[in-house]
Amino acid sequence: MIAPKVVIFLFTLTLLVCQASQAQTQIERGKSARIKAALIESIDQNKIPGMLAAIIDSDGLIAIAAAGVRKSGNKKKITPQDLVHLGSCTKAMTSTLLARFVDESSINWETTLIEVFPEYKNKIHPDYHQATLWQLATHRSGIAANAQDWWVHRDMTIKVRRQTIMLDNLKQASAGKPGEFLYSNLGYMTAACMVEKLSRTSWEDLMKSFIFKPLDMKSAGFGAPGRPGEIKQPWGHIKKSGRWSPIQSDNAAALGPAGRVHCSLQDWAKFIALQLPEKTPVILNRKKLNRLIQPTGEYAAGWLVTQRTWGKGTVLSHSGSNTMWHALLWVAPQLDRAYLVVTNSNDEKSAAICDDMIGKLIAIDK
Repeated sequence: MIAPKVVIFLFTLTLLVCQASQAQTQIERGKSARIKAALIESIDQNKIPGMLAAIIDSDGLIAIAAAGVRKSGNKKKITPQDLVHLGSCTKAMTSTLLARFVDESSINWETTLIEVFPEYKNKIHPDYHQATLWQLATHRSGIAANAQDWWVHRDMTIKVRRQTIMLDNLKQASAGKPGEFLYSNLGYMTAACMVEKLSRTSWEDLMKSFIFKPLDMKSAGFGAPGRPGEIKQPWGHIKKSGRWSPIQSDNAAALGPAGRVHCSLQDWAKFIALQLPEKTPVILNRKKLNRLIQPTGEYAAGWLVTQRTWGKGTVLSHSGSNTMWHALLWVAPQLDRAYLVVTNSNDEKSAAICDDMIGKLIAIDK
């Protein structure tokens, strides 16, 4: 029989835990309400269709809100559970996938392009022969920013299509000096070609198996969110004659490894939490994850690495856009925090709009 004093102690402890949990829930609700108000204000001021934002820590969402409409000219509202397009924020995911192969010793960061594709030695320009996997992931391979045409060879399977586009574009001398920074979507596709060759599996299937499934990112997929023609998910928007024009499209599939993932903010948070030191990683280990954020210059593998006073030291960031959406995130490992903003539109003002909202999230979080 449990002594009465023990029963009273356990009851009191349970009550205190419940009260603390309720207080935390109220704080989170308060932050979400403040985010919602900030989103509405920004949408009204900047005349954009919609926006979503969230604050996360190593356990997941702290606060989240959405405002605006899924499609301009339609009244259906964006919800916090809706899917968003990540654009080049996909690169951090692709780099993590590359790290999985490095972890399994099937390749290493110093493996060169020509070591994986010796059969292409006479087809690829010598400038690229010694380009390493790490150089590709950090935009220092000398490869041009983009393919001359991302939409060619659509009669081929996606793996063969990527290799063929790689060959088409690496015949000529390098666009930049190897070792120097040159942001390259084509470089990320080339890195993906290396692991596609080794695994005999497409980047899309590898992402599902090694990133999405282990992290339980059930909403994650590729291309424009939602089914064509439906308004069950947000549409992207571009400016035409000063007005927002809804468009449900995306970059060519071949560009996938550089920027074609979509998911909910809740699922994006599961991936971002890998870079928060309070979290026990679901995939890889802390040492291997930290390798991905060791920059050459200011850019690491899918992350811009810099210093910010508000973040108490090193912070990570990246933006992404397929020209129809704009996404931005900042990660502050020392604070165990990350801040996410996505708009379902893109023009010359979108970067500043998202950056301003990040500032508001940081202020709300204080």
